Formats: sequence, C-alpha cells, structure tokens
Amino acid sequence: MLNWFKKKLKGSTKKTTETENVVAPESVERPAVEAEIPPSQAAPEIAALIESAEPDKPLTSPAPVETKIPVPPEVPAEPATLTEAAEVPEVKEISAEEEIPAEEEIPEAEEIPEAEEIPEAEEIPEAEEIPEAEEIPEAEEIPAAEEVPEVEKVPEAEEKSPPPKKSHSSFFSRLSKRLDKTKETFTYQMDALFLGSKEIDNNLLDSLEEILITADVGVATAEELLEVLRRKVNRKEITKPEALKKLLKKQIKDYILSNETDSALVMPAKGPFVIMVIGVNGVGKTTTIGKIAHKFIASGQSVMLAAGDTFRAAAVSQLKIWGERNGVPVIAHHDGADPSSVVFDAISAAIAQDVDVLLVDTAGRMHTKDNLMEELKKIKRVMKKKLPAAPHETLLVLDATTGQNGISQARLFDAAVEVTGLALTKLDGTSKGGIVINICREMKIPIRFIGIGEGMEDLRDFAPEEFADALLENNSH
Repeated sequence: MLNWFKKKLKGSTKKTTETENVVAPESVERPAVEAEIPPSQAAPEIAALIESAEPDKPLTSPAPVETKIPVPPEVPAEPATLTEAAEVPEVKEISAEEEIPAEEEIPEAEEIPEAEEIPEAEEIPEAEEIPEAEEIPEAEEIPAAEEVPEVEKVPEAEEKSPPPKKSHSSFFSRLSKRLDKTKETFTYQMDALFLGSKEIDNNLLDSLEEILITADVGVATAEELLEVLRRKVNRKEITKPEALKKLLKKQIKDYILSNETDSALVMPAKGPFVIMVIGVNGVGKTTTIGKIAHKFIASGQSVMLAAGDTFRAAAVSQLKIWGERNGVPVIAHHDGADPSSVVFDAISAAIAQDVDVLLVDTAGRMHTKDNLMEELKKIKRVMKKKLPAAPHETLLVLDATTGQNGISQARLFDAAVEVTGLALTKLDGTSKGGIVINICREMKIPIRFIGIGEGMEDLRDFAPEEFADALLENNSH
C-alpha cells in the first residue's frame, strides 16, 4: 500500500513540472503565486493510510506540501505574462522501516541509602573538684586617728609657689657669698698677711691682732687667740706662717662649734610652743617673727601671732601683713592697749584652737631703761598664769651691724628675762661678722637663727660648722 502511495505521488509531481510558461507579446514578468495546501485537502489515500496506521505507534503529521498552481493563460486581447508554475518540492519519502523512536522512559530515581547511625559520644568524665582556697585571715582594723579639733578659718594667704629645694652646696655658697663684707676685713686680710710672711715674728702677731679686733671679734677673744698662738710658737711646735694660719682657723672654729649643742629648739609635749621675741628698736623683730612663722608653716605646724607691740606706730598693721602673707591668725588689740592683756588673750586662743606655735611680738625698748625692762618681766608673769611653762623660748634679736654693743644688750636682757636664744640679723650687710665668734665664746647663749638677706628664705637656722667653713673660706681667687 505504501509503495502504491509513493508511485501515485510521483506521477502527480511530474504533471505539475511539465507546465510551460506562456509568454504574451509584451512579456511582463509576474511573481509566482505560492499557496500552501492544507493537510485536509491531501489525497484521500493518505488519509486512509494514516487511519490504518497502528495506534501504538504515534506518527508525526507530515510536513505541509507546497504546490505551485499555474496561472491560466490570459486572453490574447489583454497580453500578460504568466508566471512560471512553481515547482512543487518533492515530499520526503517516509520509509516504513524507519521507526519513530518511542519516548525514552525516565529512569526511576535511585533510592538514597539511609544515613549511617552516628555512634553516641563517649561520656566525658567529670572534672575533679578543685580544693577550696584557704581563707585569708582578715586584716586587723587600723584604729581611726583621733579627731583634731577644728581651727578657726583665717584669711587665706596669697598663693605662692613653694620654694624650690636647694642642695647643701647651694646653701653654703649663698652663705659664703653673703659674708663677703666680713671676709674682706677678716679672712682675706689674714690670708694675705700669712702669704707675705716668711717667718713668724712679733710684727706678724701684732698685725694679726689688729685684724681680729677690726672684724669685731672682741678684745678679750682676740687676746685669748693670740695667747694660744704665742705659746705654740715659743715651744717650737709651729715654725711656719702657714701652720700658724691653720692653727688660728681651727681655734676660731672651735669657738663657734661650742655653740652647737644647744642650738635646736625643743617643742613641748602638749600645748602651744610660746616664743617671746624681744630686742631694742630697729633690730628687725617683726620681720624676724614673720620669717620664723614661715619656717614653722613649711615644717607642717600651725602658727598664731600676737601683736604685743602696742606702742610703735603701725606695728600692729605690719604684723597683720605678715599674718596675711603666711595665712595665719593675728591676735591684736587697739593701739596703746596693755601688751600683757594682748598676750593673755593670745595664749587663751592658741590653747582653744590647739595651735602648735604662738609667736609674741613685743615693743622695742632700750636695754638701759629699767622701767621698760620691768614691763617685759610683767608680760612673762602673765604668760605663766595662763600657761605655767610659757614662754618656752625667749628669743633676743640682735643687729649684727652694732658689733660689740650687741654683747652688752644680750647681757642686760638676759639679766631681766633670761634669754634662751639669739637671732642675728643683717649679717650680709656688715663687716663686723666677728661678733658671732665673740658671742659663742662669751655669752654661752645658743644662736638659733642668722639673717643673711631680705628674702623669706634668708633667715637661716644657725649651723656652726657650716658658718665657720663659710667664714674662713678664701674664695677671692
């Protein structure tokens, strides 16, 4: 049947191709008209063949067959060019032997093997228990410090930066420089005398005595020094001037060092430390009080001032200025008030406020006036009524420029109120620094302070050995 269909199909195509083109007198080429023949108009044999096909084998519909229908010839009156009949392409033969491959079956999905069971984790052995730390014994409680009674507020001092700490060498060089005037008349001349002498004779000893007296060492002290030197020379123990100079300096240093044992102030175990400052007019008592207050404050002690000088004009105002500079309270009455009453009130206030140091200023008086010296005795008696141990220190201020006159002042004041300490001021401005040697030898009163300038730090604690080295050092070259 299939072969018959093929032969039939080939005969129809041959008839179509044999169509010739008819050309009119005026040949006009026209495009061939192509028309698709739908599958429904195909030969009835093809349809019957499709129906007789096995149902199990699906067939794809044949591709549409394109046929070119020849255009009929036109009437000669109207010449026209007929298009050549389009050739109908041959239909691809479908061999019966070729089978349309059936749809490939999708292979079933392979079964996923079950996951292997994870073995249970081994049990972790429990950690060993850590032994508890030994208990640290509790620290003993520190007993609370005793409460210090409050001190009344005082006007704050002007803010000043603390003075820089100075080394011992800088203090010594400063002291040595401030004693230049005394050294010019004493140390330098003595060194020049021994340097120009080749042998020890009476002229050398006489010149040495003159130098000592000029430096205000004192007649008695100068004679004693020369007596020691002559004895050594007569015994032939000293034959050279240089050895004589060394012996003289050693003897002077021994006089100064004899004052070393009692130079320190001894503070009381309880209550305020009362210092009564005395001296003649113009020696610098009030200024010395202000500088001493600064020294005590720098050491961490509380200070109070008492304005006992009610006679000198502006003395109270001057002391208040020093109180403001140091930030300490000042107990004062009106001008002309009884100085004993001022001192009594000051001691009462110092005890009530638990002040460490009370500095009492007194009026300057001539040591030759008995009535003024009696007033000092009265002030001391009033102090003892309020505080039996007061005054703990009676400080006599001496002007070093007065020379040997200071020795007589010290003796009379000591006889009236029992002087326990000395403060030498203005040592930087005098050539009579030899008075220190004479005081240390004759008075046996300890020197507490020396003033070598106007600054707050220029009131120095007296160090006998340092002073002796600075006085006898020759730094002129």
